[in-house]
Amino acid sequence: MKASRPIVVVSRDIVLTSDIDRLVRNISSPLFFRDMKSSLDFIYNCNPDFLLLDIAEDRDANVRILNDLKSDPIFGHMSVLAVFPDDCELPAWRELLADDYIRRSMIECELLKRIELSLFRAERIVQINPLTSLPGNITITRQIQNRLDKGEKFGVAYADIDFFKPFNDRYGFGRGDEVLKMVGRLILNMVKEQQPQGSFVGHVGGDDFIYIMDIGVIEETSRKIADYFDKMVGTFYDAEDREQRKIQSVDRAGTGKTFPLMTISIGITHNQHREFAHYSEISTVASEMKHVSKKVAGSNIQMDRRKA
Repeated sequence: MKASRPIVVVSRDIVLTSDIDRLVRNISSPLFFRDMKSSLDFIYNCNPDFLLLDIAEDRDANVRILNDLKSDPIFGHMSVLAVFPDDCELPAWRELLADDYIRRSMIECELLKRIELSLFRAERIVQINPLTSLPGNITITRQIQNRLDKGEKFGVAYADIDFFKPFNDRYGFGRGDEVLKMVGRLILNMVKEQQPQGSFVGHVGGDDFIYIMDIGVIEETSRKIADYFDKMVGTFYDAEDREQRKIQSVDRAGTGKTFPLMTISIGITHNQHREFAHYSEISTVASEMKHVSKKVAGSNIQMDRRKA
């Protein structure tokens, strides 16, 4: 089984990394980092399927960063294989959020089997959008319902790209997919930058995204997402269309029309002043606010400020 994205290897051991490189070349192009901290930029941007962590060095710092990552629903699908020295005592697994482990002496004969098993297990357990690598509807539903059941106060934002279909029809699915991947990365990066812990980003499907944040930061984060979207979206158009700020395409009835460049509409709600018992209730209100936002020309956000 080939990994769809590069395998991340965290180790300072030159002999170990050389062995791993030789063994996994047929299923992946491994990327090597000296510690977890140096690997974070790549992990945040590429959301890899598999991480191999050498426990022999920098154990406390590496384990702390790993546990923070694995506690985040966005990276929960990432399979982690911990490599232990032969004479090292195994930890309590609540203290190390790895999915499997291997002793150093077993690398040669067991590594590939462990990696393949971990990748198959991740495919069975976790549902993610294959285009953006963001969690899909099942995980979104669980995230919202679990927070409601725990009595947490939080905000939900529903983002939708305006005029995406005309763009897709004019430029093709390939360029449309690039827009969706850009929006997924933009939302993920902005949300994690503003709230590294406890936030969540999901891809409903098509050009719809949902993210969950603390109530105090979700509105400002949404404004930043809209601002960055407007700065970046023009790069996906041909020069002539970009200069004219419009394109010729067809509507849903197949009629030729002129459309403006894509914008983004974001609707936000929260449970600070309103009680929601079921995930569908709060997500429906967020969707309603998104539709209000879409009625305003240009990229726009609308916050639900009702108290009952």
